[in-house]
Amino acid sequence: MPLDVQRLRKWLGTGIIAMVALVGVFILYGRYRIHQAVHEFPKKMGVDVKQSTQGFTLSKSEGGRTLFSISAKQAVQYEQGGRAELHDVNILVYGRESNRFDQIYGADFSYNPQSGDIRAQGEVHIDLQADAGGPVRPDQAPPAELKNPIHLKTRGVVFNQKTGFAATTELIEFRVPQASGAAKGATYDSKSNVLTLQSAIRLKTAGPESADITAQHGIITKDPRRAVLEVVHVERQRGSLDADRLTISLRPDNSVERMAAHGDVRVRDGRSGSLQAPVAEALLSGNVLRSGALSGGVVFDQGGPSPAHGRAGRIALEFGPHNQLTRARVLDDVRIAEQQKRAGRSPQVVEIAAPAITSMLAGGRLDKAQTAGASQITIRPLAPPAGRPTDADATTVITAGQFDMVFDNNRMKQLHGAPDARIVSSVPGQADKISTSRDLTVAFDPAGGISSLLQVGDVHYTDGPRTATGQRARYSPSDGTLVLTGAPRVSEGGLITTAQTIRFDRNSGDATAEGEVKTTYNESRQPGSAGPLFTSSDPIHVTATSMAARRSSATARYSGGARLWQGANIVQAPVITFDREHHDVTAQGSVGKPVSTVFVEADSSGKVTPVNVTGTQLHYTDALRQARFEGGVVLKAADLTVQADHADVFLLPRGQKGAGSASQVERLVAQGHVEITQPDRTARGDTLTYLPAEGKFVLTGGPPSIFDAEHGAISGDSLTFYNRNARVVVGSSGSSRTVTQTRVGH
Repeated sequence: MPLDVQRLRKWLGTGIIAMVALVGVFILYGRYRIHQAVHEFPKKMGVDVKQSTQGFTLSKSEGGRTLFSISAKQAVQYEQGGRAELHDVNILVYGRESNRFDQIYGADFSYNPQSGDIRAQGEVHIDLQADAGGPVRPDQAPPAELKNPIHLKTRGVVFNQKTGFAATTELIEFRVPQASGAAKGATYDSKSNVLTLQSAIRLKTAGPESADITAQHGIITKDPRRAVLEVVHVERQRGSLDADRLTISLRPDNSVERMAAHGDVRVRDGRSGSLQAPVAEALLSGNVLRSGALSGGVVFDQGGPSPAHGRAGRIALEFGPHNQLTRARVLDDVRIAEQQKRAGRSPQVVEIAAPAITSMLAGGRLDKAQTAGASQITIRPLAPPAGRPTDADATTVITAGQFDMVFDNNRMKQLHGAPDARIVSSVPGQADKISTSRDLTVAFDPAGGISSLLQVGDVHYTDGPRTATGQRARYSPSDGTLVLTGAPRVSEGGLITTAQTIRFDRNSGDATAEGEVKTTYNESRQPGSAGPLFTSSDPIHVTATSMAARRSSATARYSGGARLWQGANIVQAPVITFDREHHDVTAQGSVGKPVSTVFVEADSSGKVTPVNVTGTQLHYTDALRQARFEGGVVLKAADLTVQADHADVFLLPRGQKGAGSASQVERLVAQGHVEITQPDRTARGDTLTYLPAEGKFVLTGGPPSIFDAEHGAISGDSLTFYNRNARVVVGSSGSSRTVTQTRVGH
């Protein structure tokens, strides 16, 4: 996904915490101790003083316990104005509860009782140590070891006894076990308990992931216990964080409770990623992050091999052990777009739009994510195709009631959408391809792009005039193939096909079907127009084991025991090819498995009988109403068999009175080794013209002959005879004669 929540977690968890915990703790913890020691010092000057040229001590006790003590190696008090100078001063602060041991020491101090100023003449050192082990001893002896002291060093400190205001314009240096830093100038108002760091605040944290932290200004208060830093910048090896203002709220023990950054909050990482928001907040327990939030309109960008951009109203974060981000909720009109590479193709952009997205993390990496509310994913090419666009160049819009995403190495691995899944694929110059289902599963290629898309449950697919249904549909963008299973059904115009499996090439529109294939063609026609095979109104049905249809040529090839029928007309063959545009049929067989067809014929009395024609190949041309048979042609009627090398069967022209739903044979023209067999005679020749309505045969070439077992044979240049008549007309050298050969029974 485009949002790198691991980097966001690190910045909130280490950058801001380091700055707040180290700067805020030592200042809020120490300001009270400094104030107590310095504030009480001038008030007690001259009280219980033991002074000598070698030095003096001053202390304040209460309830039998010492609150603080001041010692100096040398003291000089001047008569004029009572001004005093102290040298090599050491101040120990125990506190009213005797639970502290803080030290303030320096080389030279001066006190002016008229102005109330206490001024440090040189460097001042301060060690702040919340160690109760020493002070509670009966002798209040110093602890044997100072544990993690906070050390400060500055100069030019002036404290006014009358106003309770302390200030320095000098550099303040501080050092704690976790960090060290400095600030330029400070003021402290003991009455309002407000400490102000004037400028140039800087801090460097320790540890393997150190950070350099700067701020232009800082204000620290006791009530409420908080620190406010202005114009904050955090610099780490892996990136940086900036904000106009950072507010740190502390607990009574000076641990960080809450952090809030306001005004142009910006987070950047070393991999060209960035995040911006007006407000960023974090809640902590001790020094451990528990939750966080960014609000006011969040914008994030990611560079690198897969650039990404996104926005949302707010982001809510939850953290686990070791400050690891475990859950992120991106809320309020979420928009995320990521550019992805594709092997062998131009890059594509994947855009996600949802009311909200919840992401789960494991080990600092995206593991799962889920959208809330109706969501949309758009996949589009970054640039238009160079040549003719294909299905891989389409803009695809996927919608569903909810999306569930699985990630691998922070890249989307799988996407599941339900309910009401819908896919719309648009290619310039083509009709939209629309697919709906109960749910869908999208698998992504590690190299970029979609590897497969599976739809399950009440699948409906539309591609221009073509519609399809089924229970399962699997689409492969690499080759543009859509496979339908689960009682699939395809409709296009008047053409309906069912099978166990139907496969589409979405680029070419070609289709294949496997297993129990059945096609029904029922196209409505205007009177007089070219119509379906054989008749003008009845539907055509085709069954086979397999089918391969080409949209460009409007042909469908059926194989594996193919059978085509319309009304009483039937064509059976191992392979049948149907030309939908021209309504032509081609059937291919073999000697062992010939093409078989059924027509009808009517005699002069109107009696209709079936006609069966077989051969190794058939080609029917609907415009001519002609069926041409090749290879061992055999025609069988009620009392007639005709064999030939090939034959043309001409059907009664459309519009003439025929035999109901059956196509009626108007004439037969057979050629090559023609043999006619009837119950009482056999005739042979090279060419035969047969007119069923007249019962008339015209046999030529060979020369033609008729043989009757009882009366012998008749031959001539041509022989004309009739189906139910003994009369034979023999043509020879321009003349003809009639011979009554035999009487054919009815």
